[in-house]
Amino acid sequence: MINITLPDGSQRQFDHPVTVGDVAASIGAGLAKAALAGKVDGKLVDTSFRIDHDAKLEIVTEKSPDALDILRHSTAHLLAQATQRLFPDTQVTIGPVVENGFYYDFARKTPFTPEDLDKIETEMKKIVAEALPVQRSVMAKDDAIRFFNDKGEKYKAQIIDEIIPPGEEISLYGQGEWIDLCRGPHVPNTNKLRAFKLMKVAGAYWRGDAKNEMLQRVYGTAWLNDKDLKSYLTQLEEAEKRDHRKIARQLDLFHLQEEAPGLVFWHPKGWSIWQVVEQYMRRVYRETGYGEVKAPQVLDVTLWKKSGHWDNYKDNMFFTESEKRTYALKPMNCPGHVQIFNHGLHSYRDLPIRYGEFGGCHRNEPSGALHGILRVRGFTQDDGHIFCTEDQIESEVTAFHAQAMKVYSDFGFTDVQLKIALRPEPRLGDDATWDKAENALRSALRAAGVAWQELPGEGAFYGPKIEYHLKDAIGRTWQLGTMQVDFMMPERLGAEYVDEHSQRRHPVMLHRAIVGSMERFIGILIEHHTGAFPAWLAPVQAVVMNITDAQAGYVADVVAELQKQGFRVEADTRNEKIGYKIREHTLQKVPYLLVIGDREKEQGRVAVRTRAGEDLGTMTASDFAGRLRAGT
Repeated sequence: MINITLPDGSQRQFDHPVTVGDVAASIGAGLAKAALAGKVDGKLVDTSFRIDHDAKLEIVTEKSPDALDILRHSTAHLLAQATQRLFPDTQVTIGPVVENGFYYDFARKTPFTPEDLDKIETEMKKIVAEALPVQRSVMAKDDAIRFFNDKGEKYKAQIIDEIIPPGEEISLYGQGEWIDLCRGPHVPNTNKLRAFKLMKVAGAYWRGDAKNEMLQRVYGTAWLNDKDLKSYLTQLEEAEKRDHRKIARQLDLFHLQEEAPGLVFWHPKGWSIWQVVEQYMRRVYRETGYGEVKAPQVLDVTLWKKSGHWDNYKDNMFFTESEKRTYALKPMNCPGHVQIFNHGLHSYRDLPIRYGEFGGCHRNEPSGALHGILRVRGFTQDDGHIFCTEDQIESEVTAFHAQAMKVYSDFGFTDVQLKIALRPEPRLGDDATWDKAENALRSALRAAGVAWQELPGEGAFYGPKIEYHLKDAIGRTWQLGTMQVDFMMPERLGAEYVDEHSQRRHPVMLHRAIVGSMERFIGILIEHHTGAFPAWLAPVQAVVMNITDAQAGYVADVVAELQKQGFRVEADTRNEKIGYKIREHTLQKVPYLLVIGDREKEQGRVAVRTRAGEDLGTMTASDFAGRLRAGT
C-alpha cells in the first residue's frame, strides 16, 4: 500500500504505483485539469512522474509559487520547436528561465528579423492549439550523443559530452515531432501555454566565452494569463518612459562614455542630487552613533587573501602593480574598516563600535552586464560596519531595521519586503557558525515584528544577510539595503577585543548599507520619480523668472535671499515670453516656478506655481522659504 500525504495533512492510499496526475484525478476532475506539475517530497516533477513509495505530494497549479517558472521553461521549449519548424537549418543550444521570462540561444547563419519573431510567435500559438502532450523519456549518454549528432544538433551533443557524467541516463522532453535535452519539469500539454510574447533578439557567445561563435538569443516573456501579460507589457512601456539614462539626458544629470566603461561623469545637477542623498545619509550616520571613516582605495593583495576575497572574488577585482608588489582596487570596504578597528585595543565596554564610510569601490563587471548607472564598475556605498558581541547582534539589527525603514519612507518607498539570503557554495566557515549567524538574523527580525522570506544559497561567502527589496512607482522590485552577520572576517584579519574576563575575543562584524550603491540608488530614484523629484531632493528647487526687464533686479534679490538660506534656486531673466519660460522649466521638472511682474515687485511678493500647473497664489519670499523648508 502506498500512502500519499497531501499539504493539508490528509492521506490517500493506493495499492499500486501512481502518477502525480493520477492522484490529482482521484481528488477531482477540476484539480486534474488544473495540474501543471507536482512536488514529491519537496522535489518538482512532471504530472507523469510515477510515485512508488510513501511520499508527501503537492499538486502544482497556477496558484503555486513554482507555476510561473514551469510555464516559462515550457514556453522556451515552445519557442525552440516553433523556430525549428519555420527555420529547419537552426540549431538549438540552451533555453533557461530568467526574470520575467525566458530566452533560447540559437545557432543560425541568417540573423532573425522582427518579422521572423512575429512568424515564430504565430507558430507558437499554433502549437498551443495542437495541444501536444509533453512527454519525458530517458536515454543513455552515448546514445544521446549519437542521437543529437545524427539530428545535426552539435551543440546539444557537446553539452551532453562535457556535462553529463559517464554512465548516467539523459532526460529528454518531446512534444510532437520535437525533442530536447532537459531536466524538466514541464507542463503536461502545450495548451497550458497561452500568455506569452517574444521581445527581442540579442547576440550571445556559446558557453558565454568570447572565443566561441556568436549565437542569436531570442528573449520572451510568459505569464499565467493574458491580464498578467498585458500588465507586464504596460509596465515595460512605463519603464521605457522612466529610463534613467533618457531622463538624465533631458535634465543634464550625468553621462557615460566608451573611454570609461561602467564609470560615471556627473554633471552639476546630477551631483547636486548626489550631495543631497549623501548629506542626508551622513545625518543618519551621526544620529545613530556611527563614526565616519575613510579607508584607502588600493590595498596589497595579501590583505585580500587573508579576508577571503582573493579565493572567492578575485575574478571581479581590478589589480595593479608597483615596485614588484601587487595591489587591488577595493571591491568592498570591510577589510579597511577592520584595519581601523585593529589600530588600538578595545574593551567589551567600547562595543558596539560603528563605522560608516561613503566608500568608493570598483568591481570588474562584464561589459554586457553594465546598464547606465544601475550597474557600473566604479561605485560608492553608504557602507557601515558594526563591531559588537554576540549578545548585541539582535539589538543592533533591530535598530538598523528601524533606521532603514525611515530612510526608505523619506525617499518615497513605502512597499518594502525583507528576505534572508542563506549560506552559499562556496563559503567560509563551518555549518555551526552559519547556523548561529542565520539564527541571529531570524531572531532579530522576529524581535522587530516583521515577516521575511528565505533565499537558500544566496548569502555572501562570509555570512548570511537580510535584504531589503523596495517596490517602485510602477511595481518593479529593487534590492537595496543589506545587513550581514559575519563571524569569519574579524578572525581572519585578527580583530580582537578584551572581554569582561580579560580574555581576548573576536568581535562579530555586521556589514550594513541602506541605499547600497549611491549610483544605483540615484538611478532608481530617477525612475521612481520620473525625474520629478520632491522639492527637498530636486537639483533645482525653484526658478524665479521675470515678465519684463523691469523686474530683473527684484528677481536677483529674491534669488539671493533664498540661496542665502541654502536653497537651490536659479534666476531666469532672459528676454523671452513668460509662457515660454514656464513651459521650459516645467519640462525640466523644476518643482516650483516663481513669477514676478510689476504687481509682485510692488508688493514684495512672488506668484508661485508648481510644475503640475497648480497656482498657489502670491506670497513673500520668506513664506515660500518656509514651504520649501517644510518639504511641502
